[in-house]
Amino acid sequence: MTMFDSVPAFEEALATLPGPDESARAAAAARQGQLTKPPGSLGRLEDIAIFLASWQGCERPRIEQARAAVFAGNHGVVVHGVSAFPAAVTAQMVHNFEAGGAAINALSGAAGLDLVVVPLDLDRPTDDFTVGSAMSESDCLAALNAGAAVVTGGLDMLVLGEMGIGNSTAAAALSARSFGGDPIDWVGPGTGVDAAGIGRKIAVVAGGLACHASAPVTPFETLRRVGGREIVAIAGAVIAARHARVPVVLDGFICCSGVAPLAAAYPGIVAHCIAGHRSAEPGHGRLLDRLGLDPLLVLGMRLGEASGAAVATGVIRAALAAHDRMATFAEAGVSGA
Repeated sequence: MTMFDSVPAFEEALATLPGPDESARAAAAARQGQLTKPPGSLGRLEDIAIFLASWQGCERPRIEQARAAVFAGNHGVVVHGVSAFPAAVTAQMVHNFEAGGAAINALSGAAGLDLVVVPLDLDRPTDDFTVGSAMSESDCLAALNAGAAVVTGGLDMLVLGEMGIGNSTAAAALSARSFGGDPIDWVGPGTGVDAAGIGRKIAVVAGGLACHASAPVTPFETLRRVGGREIVAIAGAVIAARHARVPVVLDGFICCSGVAPLAAAYPGIVAHCIAGHRSAEPGHGRLLDRLGLDPLLVLGMRLGEASGAAVATGVIRAALAAHDRMATFAEAGVSGA
């Protein structure tokens, strides 16, 4: 799927975001009021069901075809010692995904998700964004389209995640350029670097922000200047899913950073998104606050790979099961309030 054949096409897609189906939302809310329980007694499960109804356009939404898409990319800034692991691990983990041996393989299987792994030019890392743009215009558009391509017909829900050594540094730079603050506000341990490693990451993010300080702070320019291919692909998938009215479950800090430049200019971009969890990466909670997303789970996870979002899928399925299968007061012969 080529959705973004030019920068103007990308900008047009962001400027023409469709909204939810309000009739379906109202019908689902009305059904919740008729089910055999006190109103609001299932808490966020009720909200989730109504949310899914509004994007699927039906009173009783289902998840029959759901996909987890994991994008992988390599980053030029790893030359600065920002990760506890070498860049070669990205390709090695992709092989692990393809062999079925990673956490996301187990978790997506448990959640009933079709897993798609999309490696993006792993032998061609992005450029070092402290001295120039991470990607050319054409590379950035290609990554956006790689993300859009996972949104195929018949999808009921899309779960997004990533893999890429060095990408928590790019995520911090994207968040800082989108929402402001000092690099220290957004930088965390990522793969587990020590205090010296965190200091290097802070310096790299600061260097990247300084290098691009005079550039336009637009979604596209922020993505291509300090992002990574796998993070840009997540942005493309989110936009394509919105136009297809497919609800999206976002994973951790790096996944959400792909939405940050979009949301800074178009806050409504996250209206079809659920934050699956809040990761242990320090910047994630801050970023979720800026995005206006309340995570479903807080489990201390920080793996990436869409792992937290896959676990959250179980909660979403439970919400829809209750919404669809519970009897109404009339059906059960129970007196309502």
